[in-house]
Amino acid sequence: MPDKIQLSEAEWRQRLTPEQYRVLREGATERAFTGKYEKNGQAGEYRCAACGLPLFDSAAKYDSGSGWPSFTAPASGEAVEAHRDTGHGMVRTEVVCARCDGHLGHVFPDGPGPDGLRYCINSAALDFAPEE
Repeated sequence: MPDKIQLSEAEWRQRLTPEQYRVLREGATERAFTGKYEKNGQAGEYRCAACGLPLFDSAAKYDSGSGWPSFTAPASGEAVEAHRDTGHGMVRTEVVCARCDGHLGHVFPDGPGPDGLRYCINSAALDFAPEE
């Protein structure tokens, strides 16, 4: 498991854009079909926008039609953590960065991959590093 990063809220606000802070630290969701990585088809690695931890590989990305970047699996079993989320009158599984606990999105059991999972992730929570 990656070593945890713990910063003050003031330090997170300095490090992140207002939209990144809203998503990663306050658990917000960007509007569907507005994120910069929703249609990204380049090969590369998606990293946590807050701490840089590699989270998802482009080989696991697919177009779910949901309006958010969707992945069948994280880059490693230790990249993300899942927590029960009962907010907004629903029961969902929240996905957070294993290093900084930043809110990434949610995972649903309706994906096409071998495990049948769809990691529905906010673009604002990600940085993309193209393959060289």
